[in-house]
Amino acid sequence: MITTLIAEQIFDGKDIKNNQAISFAKGKIIAFEGVKDAQEIKVSGLLTPGFIDVQVNGGGGYLFNHDTSLTTLKAMVSAHSRYGSTGLLPTLITSDIETINAAANTIALAMKEQVAGIVGVHFEGPHISEPKKGIHSSEHIRALSEQELAVYCRDDLGVKVVTLAPENVTTEQIKRLTEHGVKVCLGHSNASFEITQAALAAGAIGFTHLFNAMSPLTSRQPNMVGAALLDKHSWCGLILDGHHVHPAVAKLANRVKDNGKMMLVTDSMSTIGSTQTSFEFDGHKIQLTGDKLTSQTGQLAGSALDMITAVNNAQVMLDVPLEEALRMASVYPADFLGLNKELPQLAIGANADFTLLEKGNNSALHVSQTWIGGKQIF
Repeated sequence: MITTLIAEQIFDGKDIKNNQAISFAKGKIIAFEGVKDAQEIKVSGLLTPGFIDVQVNGGGGYLFNHDTSLTTLKAMVSAHSRYGSTGLLPTLITSDIETINAAANTIALAMKEQVAGIVGVHFEGPHISEPKKGIHSSEHIRALSEQELAVYCRDDLGVKVVTLAPENVTTEQIKRLTEHGVKVCLGHSNASFEITQAALAAGAIGFTHLFNAMSPLTSRQPNMVGAALLDKHSWCGLILDGHHVHPAVAKLANRVKDNGKMMLVTDSMSTIGSTQTSFEFDGHKIQLTGDKLTSQTGQLAGSALDMITAVNNAQVMLDVPLEEALRMASVYPADFLGLNKELPQLAIGANADFTLLEKGNNSALHVSQTWIGGKQIF
């Protein structure tokens, strides 16, 4: 069956257009006009490419670290689709090798079975810095060994991201990872400016949750934050919940960083899309208070952020137009992951992954419908 959506407005990744039709069949976009014998559906609001979250730990009451199963992945997709996400990188926080293997096997199964919304995997640690570990378990922080390399270099995991601290990993290991298609991100690190630059030269292309758990920019030591902002080729993830980064700092960083290289991430935990208000993680009791997740020590513990809230926040906190906020949630993450190499997200032949946005009483956008692979899942 061919479906044609006739949208009041559509954002094509560059501009917002009025009264635009988009037709799709078998999960792919086939035309930007009505097609004969198609089922036509008129939708009010703004149709946009689906959001892509490259750092998502859980959702729907499930945490990937606690349950590395397809059930968890499907629950995460269902939960985050309510907030506009159509592509996720389930993120495994610092763990033992058995859990890493189990997570990889589940991701491989998800890719084989083409589980909607799963585009790959993000291993956040365990090769990180003890001083910048956050709530990551010290017990599992370790050097990068052949065991982990064998997992990261698998070719059945979709898009692969590994976050590591470059002071604890050699440039030769970074080169090896990139040669096997791994997107190397730098984070949870106390690295100097020079060590960070060496890692970038070796092939690292991203920074995990800019400013958080990384050596800060100071007047005499630019450190990792300075290297991240100066580098023209790498992408930075930004948790725009108002807790992880002060809005003024986020705004300044966005002005400094090259256009197209700042992307919105959630770093969300299991509470998203659920009634859950607390959970245990590696010996920490994590509590949700308002829109903030903290451990019993007061440390931030992931986030309770969703992507449409991040988009709304970007317009206010970063003072960017809606189009740019949408690009930060869709186009730029897709660029980082290499998903836009052959086709933009809204192009003939691309996946029919969209989200429909409407304005609420307070003028903030909310998600009313979401499609993944041409199927409406919310």
